[in-house]
Amino acid sequence: MTVPLVIDTDTAQDDCVALLVGLLDPAADLRAITMVAGNVGFDQQVRNAFMTLNVAGTPAVPVYLGCRRPLVREWVSAEDVHGDGSGGLAMAQEGLVPEAEHAVDALVRMAAEAPGELSIVAIGPLTNIAAAVVKDPGFARNVKSLFIMGGSNNGRGNITAAAEFNFYVDPEAAKTVFSAGFEITVVPWDPLTLRQAVFGQERLDEIAALGTPLSRFFTRICAATLEFDRRVGIDGTTHPDSLTAAVLLHPELVRRASPYHVDVETAGELTRGYSAMSWGVHGLEPNARVVEEIDSEAFYELIKGVLARETAPEREITGL
Repeated sequence: MTVPLVIDTDTAQDDCVALLVGLLDPAADLRAITMVAGNVGFDQQVRNAFMTLNVAGTPAVPVYLGCRRPLVREWVSAEDVHGDGSGGLAMAQEGLVPEAEHAVDALVRMAAEAPGELSIVAIGPLTNIAAAVVKDPGFARNVKSLFIMGGSNNGRGNITAAAEFNFYVDPEAAKTVFSAGFEITVVPWDPLTLRQAVFGQERLDEIAALGTPLSRFFTRICAATLEFDRRVGIDGTTHPDSLTAAVLLHPELVRRASPYHVDVETAGELTRGYSAMSWGVHGLEPNARVVEEIDSEAFYELIKGVLARETAPEREITGL
């Protein structure tokens, strides 16, 4: 039995790997890709999404363009981390046209057409999700589950000392989403990603040795982020986005998760985007399940299995 899902993404590096999971994992029924402003320039994100569809050999999944900026703030990029998000790969884009419908409208429509069936994997800033909540008060009720990559579980940030990037870029959207009534699962940056979703050199060498178009794609798109991670003391590539898709499709990957009340700071000068995760001793009603431990080896084997698949890209990718 497959899981109907939408991936809401700011496609760069591990977002691309998350799309590959949604496209190629037998458990996934990927209905759509929705684009939100985040990691790199919006148009570059769209190019990266179409390139990922091509290398997967499944170009028919619709791509919807969403919010090109946060709700009330100026966009902040992570191009210093990801470069262009595709490792400098290039592909002719002629004829690759996104859907005319806005991503927010598409999210509202798809959830309403199949209430209680559709899950959303949100691996960028939560702007599209918050806008859908504002547009349709029944949206959260219609969505079966919302899996969010974002925040840190009372840990360090990755764009400021306090904040993880996705929540920092649009904290108002994140705050809106956590109060909207979704069934939420959170995959946090710290400590989960930093400790259990890092692929060190031995694993990277194993992936490169697969020799498939997908493994070569993975190596190229992760190169810039790997260089950045090593400069800041992380010895490998980080994979929070693909982990978020994986734990939706394979709940057995989760070894420990707990209910938390999650809220996001919007007013603090030093703490913009900080995710306050209350673990049950402060009299606050839980509004999310926060993943605390995963089966790291099983997750890696899942990703390696996806990358080992032989695909036949329809378009040539320069540099692959």
